[in-house]
Amino acid sequence: MSSAPDPRTTTATGADVRVRFCPSPTGLPHVGLIRTALFNWAYARHHGGKLVFRIEDTDAARDSEESYQQLLDALRWLHIDWDEGVEVGGPHAPYRQSQRHDIYREVLDKLIASGAVYESFSTAEEIDARNEANGRAKQLGYDNFDRDLTEEQKAAFRAEGRQPALRLRVPDDEDLTFVDLIRGEVTFPAGSFPDFVIVRPNGVPLYTFVNPVDDALMGITHVLRGEDLMPSTARQLVLYRALIDAGVTSFIPRFGHMPLVLGDGTKKLSKRDPRADLFLQREKGFIHEGLLNYLALLGWSIGPDRDVFSLDEFIAAFDIADVNPNPARFDQKKAESINGDHIRMLEPADFAERITPYLVKAGVVGETPTDAERELISKAAPLIQERLPLLGDAPGLLGFLFAEYVTYDEDARAGLPENAVEVLKACASALEEVPEEGFQTEAIQAALSAALIDGLGLKPRVAYGPPRVAISGRRVSPPLFESMELLGKAESIRRLVALVEELS
Repeated sequence: MSSAPDPRTTTATGADVRVRFCPSPTGLPHVGLIRTALFNWAYARHHGGKLVFRIEDTDAARDSEESYQQLLDALRWLHIDWDEGVEVGGPHAPYRQSQRHDIYREVLDKLIASGAVYESFSTAEEIDARNEANGRAKQLGYDNFDRDLTEEQKAAFRAEGRQPALRLRVPDDEDLTFVDLIRGEVTFPAGSFPDFVIVRPNGVPLYTFVNPVDDALMGITHVLRGEDLMPSTARQLVLYRALIDAGVTSFIPRFGHMPLVLGDGTKKLSKRDPRADLFLQREKGFIHEGLLNYLALLGWSIGPDRDVFSLDEFIAAFDIADVNPNPARFDQKKAESINGDHIRMLEPADFAERITPYLVKAGVVGETPTDAERELISKAAPLIQERLPLLGDAPGLLGFLFAEYVTYDEDARAGLPENAVEVLKACASALEEVPEEGFQTEAIQAALSAALIDGLGLKPRVAYGPPRVAISGRRVSPPLFESMELLGKAESIRRLVALVEELS
């Protein structure tokens, strides 16, 4: 028998919207997980609703406090805040599953009393044997054999030392239908799966039980998660009906299943792929605005031919119904390009502050930068802000300004022209004529242009290569004349002479 979506499905909108982010604290946070957090956060903020952050930490063998702290670090770095949950509290505490066992026991008692849950003593071997004897395919699994065991039969099993699993009764003559917020109407045919275990024989409740129970008790109205969890939705719908009948909740949430994030080919982006490593991306120099902008594009778009937007614009425009159900591919180059766009939108002082930790880590400045170092960072930062895709590139571009001696890149030295010594000597002589108090960008450019372009007849592209290498040690560097101004007259000339001596 077919069915329409359950009329008890929530119609919550606006401030009544409640979504959740409920990761397991296992391993490092990855970009797919953060995309889930981002979409839930944006949906809550767009509607003026609430985001609940809880932790699914019932797998003692895999869960760790270190991973939990890394989750907190990730969300705080990305400025994804939450209204209820771990660290902030709320009316539905505790927000860690490992601290909610008594709550689950109370719900189980209600489901058992209502007849929705029953004890199952069948072993895997017995299920297989019955399926074979009845001509039933083994892959169909459990045959609902224990649904109507008598008390005498249950007592006999216990006498053998067996402990029962707890199974939820599944209607076997009714299709299960819901309207996915992203994919439209989805139907699971009657008989798609048998009564399923919600509590193991050892008394440990399974994800298929505790996750929906937490959602129900916390009033979650919209469950936004990855499409890989779609197969479990049918079981959750059955459990929700039982929870309503038992008086635990009064509505079924709406579901939206977000597209997979792919790596290479058609494979899901592996957690072991460097692109998936959130902290590696931070280490490379992503800023939270740039990374969140790119993650928002993994399945969603603010409009045609527009990829760069602020977080405020994202929140204002975001609707889960606009998410594309097709898989999204993680493109590292595009992510870095978008990050560069956001770097250019930073205020200069903010940008200087953000690159400072990278300069410290690279040893360019001291662990606690001096006032002089901070002043030089502030003056130098604008020279690279327009060309920087990642904050982690800053040490390579600015390191020469803080170095006592220049180290020449091999390709830079190899690319010097035959007349490099002549050019460098002409540069040094020209700069000697610039007054100390007037040693500024315009005067430096005028002096070098007169010496190299007019005096030696060189083209600019050729003329400024040798002094650039002398000043920075690199073929590509921040603007040459501005760099010389920051270094000062004496240091600039010293570096020009040093490369002459190196080449002579």
